[in-house]
Amino acid sequence: METNSAPLLKLQGIKKDFNGNQVLADINLELGKGEVLGLCGENGAGKSTLMKILFGAADITETGGYSGDIYLDGQKVSFETPFEAIEAGIGMVHQEFSLIPGFDATENILLNREPEKYSFISEIFGDRLNTLDRKKMDERSAEAVEKMGVAIDRHMMINSMPVGHKQFTEIARELSKDQLKLLILDEPTAVLTEREAEALLASIKGMSERGISVIFITHRLQEVLTVCDTVAVLRDGVLVECTPASETDEARITKSMVGRSIMGVAGSDDASEQPDAPTILSIEKLWVDMPGETVRNVSLDVKEGEILGIGGLAGQGKLGIPNGIMGLYEAGGTVTFEGRQIPLNNPRICLDSSFAFVSEDRRRVGLLLDESLEWNISFPAMQIQNKFLKSYLGGLIKWRDEKAIRELTEKYIEELQIRCTGTKQNARQLSGGNQQKVCLAKAFALQPRLLFVSEPTRGIDVGAKALVLNALKKFNKESGTTVVMVSSELQELRQTCDRIAIVSGGRISGILPSSAPMEEFGTLMLKDVV
Repeated sequence: METNSAPLLKLQGIKKDFNGNQVLADINLELGKGEVLGLCGENGAGKSTLMKILFGAADITETGGYSGDIYLDGQKVSFETPFEAIEAGIGMVHQEFSLIPGFDATENILLNREPEKYSFISEIFGDRLNTLDRKKMDERSAEAVEKMGVAIDRHMMINSMPVGHKQFTEIARELSKDQLKLLILDEPTAVLTEREAEALLASIKGMSERGISVIFITHRLQEVLTVCDTVAVLRDGVLVECTPASETDEARITKSMVGRSIMGVAGSDDASEQPDAPTILSIEKLWVDMPGETVRNVSLDVKEGEILGIGGLAGQGKLGIPNGIMGLYEAGGTVTFEGRQIPLNNPRICLDSSFAFVSEDRRRVGLLLDESLEWNISFPAMQIQNKFLKSYLGGLIKWRDEKAIRELTEKYIEELQIRCTGTKQNARQLSGGNQQKVCLAKAFALQPRLLFVSEPTRGIDVGAKALVLNALKKFNKESGTTVVMVSSELQELRQTCDRIAIVSGGRISGILPSSAPMEEFGTLMLKDVV
């Protein structure tokens, strides 16, 4: 994309620290009109902080602001609220959704900007008696969806939508704003299927052709090379590289991100099928009522000590299986663990039976966002297993063992390389990838007999992915915990698991060893697709 000589956006000498800990150091960056910039970096590198500064996020202002200058269309700007940034023509689609579940897509797209109908009554008694102009709302949402280039049901309620369509609704909301000049997309493809991701990349190219500039944050480096004009890499708060996408490749970007070459995660030669291992978990005729997921009739046996992968296309049922078994959504069927039937729809019984679950929805299910890392990692084990408690007066009084909790947290911070200021830092203040590591640490602290882990690498960078997957394999091997790993990334399942079950149409369409050819997995994924 040819850009004008004068940049749309110019960042000059941007610096930011939190409580004396510098997270951005002298960032200088330019973005032309209609240009697509790929912003890469490990979790905790400073990408989100930089975008929060640009978008006027409250936690920047509340922590002392920043230093440096921002120029938009040649004018110096400093946004203290997102409303000011939006008014100036900047839109942002966050990694975590900000939609109203009880509204449909059109209502969310035009929220607080709804066209109204006037009447003689409202002329007399005021604008409060105006009514919504549903016809115009429908027309405007249709225009936004057309600009996006991806078809969604504009009248579907958000709480009934597949997760990928929620992401498209967020993007359509930004495209419906007439003043939009710059759109920031934070991990937009993390929740999308491969086909949906391709559609979004085509949509980004369309935005660029219409003169809208885009900052595209993603850990999928091939997407960066496919759609971006320029690639900028942050490492430890420093801009270490900014180069035309045509002059770089995945290996160079990765090395810039982590400061070293990344070796591939150990492949399936590490996986050791155990044909003689006993069945530890047996699932029969499982159904789950989870929005956006189809789980109709799942029957599956899991062997003791293995890492079993569950894969499949979006919406076919893979995410519904652990959510249903763990009692987060209504489910039926039979689940037997170590020869004993586990009642469904009761999360506490699952936890008491030595199950643990790392959810794909880390913010809603996985974390106590406003509590410390110590509390997040230790609390489930303390509540369920009475760990990390000291007894006094013959057990009449129990009190937290602060020293043991601190040592446990420090252990997992070191083992999982959680980037934080210390064990007392709140989970909300961590980057998404580091929050994911805290969720894993919390599950490991339970020392479960069976661990469900759902989308463990969603939204985390290439270096952290290798660390997380190797941590799962190490935990499985050293503790003997049986692991059931659900992932949209088939290659990660093949690198990590002993066997892989593919879900299609709400059922298990087949189970293959991780070493099976990709074509065989593809055939199973397309079988009975709904």
